[in-house]
Amino acid sequence: MGSYLRFLLSLFLITQVLVAVIALTAFVFVTISGTRPGARPTPTPFASPSATAGASPTPGSPSPTETAAPPVEEPTASPPPPDATPPPAAGDMVKLIIPVAGVRASDLRDTFNEARSEGRVHNAIDIMAPRSASVLAAADGEIVKLFYSDRGGITIYQMTPDKKFVFYYAHLERYADRLAAGQRVRQGEVIGYVGDTGNAAPGSYHLHFSIWIATDPRRYWDGININPYPILRNTP
Repeated sequence: MGSYLRFLLSLFLITQVLVAVIALTAFVFVTISGTRPGARPTPTPFASPSATAGASPTPGSPSPTETAAPPVEEPTASPPPPDATPPPAAGDMVKLIIPVAGVRASDLRDTFNEARSEGRVHNAIDIMAPRSASVLAAADGEIVKLFYSDRGGITIYQMTPDKKFVFYYAHLERYADRLAAGQRVRQGEVIGYVGDTGNAAPGSYHLHFSIWIATDPRRYWDGININPYPILRNTP
C-alpha cells in the first residue's frame, strides 16, 4: 500500500512539474512575440492593383495612381554628345508659343546649361511667372502622362502628334480642371497653373519647361534634350 501511495505522489509531482514547464514556456513566448499563443495576426490592409488601376483622378489635382509610371521619377533625356550632329530644333518642326500666359520673349532667361544639385545640368529653362499664372500647351499634342515626383512636383508630359518631340512642364501648382492622360490639347490651351511644387524654392513660382526628341515614343520620359530658349526667344 505504501509503495502505491509513493507512486501516486511521484506521478502528481511529475504532473505539476510538466504544468509548470508548459506555463513558463507560454510566458516566454508571449514576452518575446507580444501575442497570445494561437492568436491570429491582424492582416495589413493593402490596395489591390485592380482596384486602383481604373481610379479616376480628382479634377485639377494629380492622381495617386499616376505615380506608378514612368519607372523613374524624373526625365532621363540627355544632351547629345559634343561631336554629334546637332539635333533638329523643335521650332523647325513645330511652331511653339511661350507656355505661360503673359510672359514675353524678352522676359525669358537661358538656364539650360546651369548646374543643379547632385551634379546635374538643368537641361530646361525656368520661366518665372506669378503664382497661378496659366500654363499653356506649347503646341498641339497629346497629354501622355500626369505625374508627381520629388524634384518636379506636379508635372505634365506632352507629345507632339507625330510623336517626335516631348514637352515637359514641372513645378505646377495644379492641373487644369478635367485634364487627363490621353487627352489631346490644342496649342494655347490651359493645361495647368504655375506653382512651386517639387524641389522648387518655396515662393519661387516658375514653370520648368523642357523639350526633347523622343527617340522611342514608348519611353516618352527619355530622349535627346533641346534647349527651349533659342526657340522661344524668337516667338512673336
